[in-house]
Amino acid sequence: MKIKEKKNRTAAWFSELRDRICASFEAIEHELGTTDNGTAPGRFERTDWSRSSEDGEDSGGGVMSVMRGRVFEKVGVNVSVVHGTFSPEFRSQIPGTKEDPAFWAAGISLVAHMCSPLIPAVHMNTRFIVTTKHWFGGGTDMTPFYPEPEDAAEFHGALQATCDAFNPRYYEDFKKQCDDYFYLPHRGEPRGIGGIFFDYHDTSDWETDFAFIRAVGETVGEIYPRIVRRRMTEHWTPDQREHQLIRRGRYVEFNLLHDRGTQFGLKTGGNAEAILMSMPPVAKWP
Repeated sequence: MKIKEKKNRTAAWFSELRDRICASFEAIEHELGTTDNGTAPGRFERTDWSRSSEDGEDSGGGVMSVMRGRVFEKVGVNVSVVHGTFSPEFRSQIPGTKEDPAFWAAGISLVAHMCSPLIPAVHMNTRFIVTTKHWFGGGTDMTPFYPEPEDAAEFHGALQATCDAFNPRYYEDFKKQCDDYFYLPHRGEPRGIGGIFFDYHDTSDWETDFAFIRAVGETVGEIYPRIVRRRMTEHWTPDQREHQLIRRGRYVEFNLLHDRGTQFGLKTGGNAEAILMSMPPVAKWP
């Protein structure tokens, strides 16, 4: 299969997955029913953005989809398709750029910050990157503020079932990578309860690798709404909300200090608002 077809198929899938996730989350907003203050259900607002190279030529872009609602305090589901040339200081970090610094990248990024401190935040992204080589990357992790064993077991169980369908080693390998990656060394603590994380994923069987990427996105799109529905009508207190806001500060610290996606986006001239979409709307530090 030619690389052009691979690019077209992955870009189309990321947009399709975005549409499915947005529809699912809007359905949850409607299911909450009437609130005390009569707030209307949230709906996603989409904003196009474009990327220009240093010489002013079109270098792709993307679409930000952001909703602020009654269940989802802020959730973003962004897709992008960009291309260009890596800067000299960055290209040494990327496979396949020694001889040719050109790149093409497409992906989807989901981050949900919830109104209720009893509902965990979730992150998911998957991507396809092309230089003189090409590979998939991504993963998902969940950050509860009041961990519930039932939620953790369901989340990890679904991820393990997805991984096992492709390779019995994937779950343990990708779980460890996630635990190692989503860790704040300056705090000496993990960001949440983990999940799976992988990069430079290329088994030389592109169709199977692409099927795995699709399965990861579909799994998150199925399992997270179930967890949200289980918790979204539970009562929570102002003290629990305060705890949520302080713990969100850890989320901000990781994304600004350690997140590779943030660094990749900023160093390749991406849209700053789309890149920083992952930030919670409100956070506190004690």
